Amino acid sequence: MPAGLYRALLTFAGAVAAIVLAIAISSVAIIAAGASPGDAFAAFFNFGATDRTLATGLAAMINRAVPLFIAGLAVAVGFRMNLFNIGVEGQYRLAAICAAYVGTVFVGPSWLQITVIILVAMVVGGLYALIPALMKTGRGVSEVISTIMLNFIAINIASFLVRGPFAGQRAEGQLANTTQTLPQSAWFPNLNWIFGAFGLPAPRGGGLWGFLLVAVVLGVVLWVVLERTRFGFDIKASGLNATAAVASGVNAKKMVISAMVLSGAIAGLIGLPEILGDKHAFNSGFTPGLGYLGIAVALLGRNKPVGIAIAALLFGFLDRAQGPLQIAGLPSSVIVIMQGTIVLLVVIANEITGRIAVRREERYAARQLGRNTPVEVGA
Repeated sequence: MPAGLYRALLTFAGAVAAIVLAIAISSVAIIAAGASPGDAFAAFFNFGATDRTLATGLAAMINRAVPLFIAGLAVAVGFRMNLFNIGVEGQYRLAAICAAYVGTVFVGPSWLQITVIILVAMVVGGLYALIPALMKTGRGVSEVISTIMLNFIAINIASFLVRGPFAGQRAEGQLANTTQTLPQSAWFPNLNWIFGAFGLPAPRGGGLWGFLLVAVVLGVVLWVVLERTRFGFDIKASGLNATAAVASGVNAKKMVISAMVLSGAIAGLIGLPEILGDKHAFNSGFTPGLGYLGIAVALLGRNKPVGIAIAALLFGFLDRAQGPLQIAGLPSSVIVIMQGTIVLLVVIANEITGRIAVRREERYAARQLGRNTPVEVGA
């Protein structure tokens, strides 16, 4: 069997085993909470009894997966360089409020206004990620420490801005502080027509966010950049062996800065699906924690766009089940337990399968060397 196929099958088997073990561990937690595992897992697949509730459930799952996919891509860029950009959380929060504000100040044709909002978000995220990059290359400061600290700064800056300079008019009875609502020219069109193509009615609420298309394009472009360009090779080489990369002519400091800025620019897009497709504003109740979840999604997807997409859909599927679980009278904390155990076990499975694959390749190389070694015949 070819080494690549063997490694892929081994990785798939490890992921399946990790998910099965996570289900078993979650079942123990459900039983300990006094509930039935069967009822809990049935709730995960409960999309309602009508076509509209099915469409609504599917839209909710995909909408949740879109920002998680983007977050996973942002984290994966850093991981490829052996950098831990924990600051994705702060980068997307700061980028989201700046983009939302600019979207209310700059008004133009729909295509131009949405493009400007996207560019502003990417620039803000990239510039904020530049700070820990310069600290690392200039003073040797660990990006883990600096980005964690910068998260708190960014979150509090966003909190100040939404209450002060960027504050908009709150609707009557609304408690959350918010920016001004975006004009309709900045609303990203939804993709509800996809459900109609499958004979399903449009989902309730905001429907399927159109930013899904941007996320797909982003994933394809990032795959090409990381897998098919010199820049992607330099990032991977620097992450695997920085000393060897430098010896081959790669500028290590430049690659650290480039990788962090690219990661931050992608992170700046995380909040846009919600702003452009649903809330049309940034408020004090804006969805938190997407940056931290992106770390788990990237680990689960092994830093590959396709794997990250699958991991994001899995997390979206689990998060969507919070409503059905509560309706069934079951603890929604089961979802957090499952997500945590899946990530932990997949990381362990990846390490085990990686070692198995390496040992197989070493044995194969040893056999090939043994066959090619000439045998000396004595006189």
